[in-house]
Amino acid sequence: MKFFFGIEHEVAFLNKEGKFADFTHTKFADFEQIIERLPTYPNDYPQLRVGDAGIKKKRWYIEGFERFANSEKPIDCLPKGIEIRTTIHSNIEDTITELSASFRLLCEIAADFGFSPVLTSFNPYKTLFEPQLPLNDYEIRRRQASPEKQTAHIPMLTYGPDLNISVSDLSIERLIDIGRKLTYYSPYIVPFSYSSPFYNGGLWDGLSVRTFVRTGKRPAALIFVEKQEQLIKSIPSLTKIARIPTEVGRIEFKACDSCDDFSIYAALLALLKGLILDETLLGRSTTPDAALHQLSAKEGFDNEVILTNTTKVLEASEVALGDDPDVNLLTPLKVLLATRKTKSHELIEGFQRVGSIEEALRQTYYLKHEA
Repeated sequence: MKFFFGIEHEVAFLNKEGKFADFTHTKFADFEQIIERLPTYPNDYPQLRVGDAGIKKKRWYIEGFERFANSEKPIDCLPKGIEIRTTIHSNIEDTITELSASFRLLCEIAADFGFSPVLTSFNPYKTLFEPQLPLNDYEIRRRQASPEKQTAHIPMLTYGPDLNISVSDLSIERLIDIGRKLTYYSPYIVPFSYSSPFYNGGLWDGLSVRTFVRTGKRPAALIFVEKQEQLIKSIPSLTKIARIPTEVGRIEFKACDSCDDFSIYAALLALLKGLILDETLLGRSTTPDAALHQLSAKEGFDNEVILTNTTKVLEASEVALGDDPDVNLLTPLKVLLATRKTKSHELIEGFQRVGSIEEALRQTYYLKHEA
């Protein structure tokens, strides 16, 4: 069984005035000047998808809400941040090395335009995204195309990774079973990543606004299939048609918050790999349990049900990995579980110490950067 890995990581920014750079006062052109200065790697294609609007031409692209004329022609994109995506790698370490290098390059060029990266997984000030110009007929029709397009306003407020794994020689039935398994155990996986304790300009009563608002309406995991007849009908989707050949058979775990410590991503990829290999955990679900995700988002490891099941999931993954060297990548998760602390706890403490969301956010990537 051969594994392949990739990560898509969304980056939020403060602008040169020190304000959170979201769609309310950031234009597409503000981020586009950064993207223009970043390199293109011709060998990345065809494994990276360029997409309808041609925005996704590089390893970095502007993440946002695309607007269309009354046709397929895109006319604008309201930005929320910049996404970094890695190429496909046969091991976790190379995936993280590439992500780190791409992140460093992004930071250097963004700094020239007054933007500094900050870690959050939910917009700390906005509770709602509504396009200022109402959707036209074409856009309304386009949004009916899938359950995800119908909830496309939610990702404009959230930041999170796609943790991608492909496995050679698995049947579609087996892939879908893995998707259902990861969906079932998602509430116990995601607390390792929690980093969204701010809401509407203040502290939220919990650890992950992103999980609370998103998971249930949006997928926890997606499986990319080749043919229409392999799709399973569900809301939100568990399956999706692959848009390029390299997507066929991809398992995409979408429920985590963003991490500024990329060793956590390495650990999460190792955890998912172990869960794919594991045959002892029998829970399955086609759609995420919204209530359980909300409990997890509010209480994290302080909740005994979450703590017990997360421990079980981590142990099962570790046993399944056996003597695979990737088992060593799980260490940061063991530390988080032992301390029952998440990144959100750090952000909350930072906010209570400095009294400002922006200053608390500056303590994320910024300090690692300076170091």
